[in-house]
Amino acid sequence: MSAPPALKAMVRDHLRRRGVVSLRVLGAFLRVDRRHFVPSGRLADAYGDYPLPIGCGQTVSQPFMVALMLQALGVRRGMKVLEVGAGSGYVMALLKAMGARPFGVEFHRDLALGIPARVRAAGLGEVEVRCGDGGSGWPEEAPFERILISAACPRIPEPLLEQLGPGGILVAPVDSPYHGAQVLTRMTRHGEEVKTEALDGCVFVPLLGAYGREGARVV
Repeated sequence: MSAPPALKAMVRDHLRRRGVVSLRVLGAFLRVDRRHFVPSGRLADAYGDYPLPIGCGQTVSQPFMVALMLQALGVRRGMKVLEVGAGSGYVMALLKAMGARPFGVEFHRDLALGIPARVRAAGLGEVEVRCGDGGSGWPEEAPFERILISAACPRIPEPLLEQLGPGGILVAPVDSPYHGAQVLTRMTRHGEEVKTEALDGCVFVPLLGAYGREGARVV
């Protein structure tokens, strides 16, 4: 099925023209209709290049920022990828469209329970999702070849670094010294060494749980 014209325009104007060059990423955005992952009352805004509220104080992220993160991850077909802060499931669907094997952890139970149905409605089949403290990762499924943290953290949670496999890449927004902003950060494991790169400025909702800015009980 061909992508809707408005979705094609979003990919052309907000992703390709702004420097997203990965054909795998661009192809995934054309395949995954963002309308499946926004509230019914915000469908008219589904193709806008800005975050949208999805309940529980969370958002579905700006498409351009999601594309930058996925491009930085360098996902290849068949890779096992963990997303922390899965929200409405939009990024998990994009990962599935890229040929990855996504696993998602979402702090809020109501959001976590709705993800599989949304991904199925988007035509991407089944995904693995659990409700819990994302900073603890998913140790039973580790190691992961790629890890994406879709929420701002004061520092990269140590359990996630431990679950990153050899040659693995982790991308996350990390709190900067400047109030209200973060730095999109990429960490690449080379044996026992981990290389850290600052990629761009960004603004995300905070990571919840024991590894967030304030420890919080999973509900």
